[in-house]
Amino acid sequence: MQDSNKKASIMLLILILFMATSCSKHKEPVKIPSRESLIPDDAVKMTPENDKLPPKLLSDEYEDPVALPYPVNTRGLEDSAFIMPDGNIIYVWFTPDNKMDVIKQSQDKVTGIYKFEKNEEGWSNAERVWLVEPGEPHLDGCGFFQENMVWICAARQGYEGIYWFTSEFVDQEWTTAQFADFDPEFEIGELHISKNKKELYFHSKRPGGKGGLDIWMLKKVNGKWQSPENLDKVNSEYDEGWPALNYKEDELWITKNYGLWRSKKSDGEWQAPEQIISNLAGEATIDRQGNVYFTHHYYENDKMIESDIYVSYKKKY
Repeated sequence: MQDSNKKASIMLLILILFMATSCSKHKEPVKIPSRESLIPDDAVKMTPENDKLPPKLLSDEYEDPVALPYPVNTRGLEDSAFIMPDGNIIYVWFTPDNKMDVIKQSQDKVTGIYKFEKNEEGWSNAERVWLVEPGEPHLDGCGFFQENMVWICAARQGYEGIYWFTSEFVDQEWTTAQFADFDPEFEIGELHISKNKKELYFHSKRPGGKGGLDIWMLKKVNGKWQSPENLDKVNSEYDEGWPALNYKEDELWITKNYGLWRSKKSDGEWQAPEQIISNLAGEATIDRQGNVYFTHHYYENDKMIESDIYVSYKKKY
């Protein structure tokens, strides 16, 4: 989508959210459809057998990538996964139709973030993560989960554009997401926060980078985020984005050139990244065992068909 069209769509979305929220005080309870009921009848379920550009492993440290089974992956689009450290809970963004624009996504009542728990049979059925009143128009994505908190990039009533919001898990449910007051001059894109909450990695096209998206880092000092630092050795004239730390926080994974790359920390500094997985692989998320979960998009004739969540398991020696 061209930038002008995208901006127009976001502005229209904000207007719709404002109108819908203003008129919703006395509405009857909203009926929420099942997520799969809105997948088009002609949607194709891609598999490794009919994938013309399967993800390709470029390292002997991992097993070959495999798609997660149903119900995590469907004929719809699964994207932006986040695996919890123990590997037993995964959060996945879902939308039923890749042809749907952001306006329809905000109103279809099924586009959003879902939770799956690992069990003896594989993975549990999808559980919706509601960060607004169920059924309210909204657009949530970029979920980063840490302990009992989640950070999301979202469109909300009263905010002109896409901003970061946070929610806390209290009494077995998520609270309504609240505005995260990052300095707007930081221009924070998708992010990852260290376990001690003192470092924040993000991608951005902010001035001072090497070109396109770059990876930046914020340090928290006395409770305040300091000015962004460009990770010089990690970045290039190409796009580097979607940062993710491993559990030990000595690896920084990024998406670059339609593949997954890994930078290692040496003597306290991040080094030049090396490619680990190629062919339409992105948005890594890593569990405590070092297993790498990511999004794979299926394309045919330069047209996206759907996307699934994959995993490449760390070999045990």
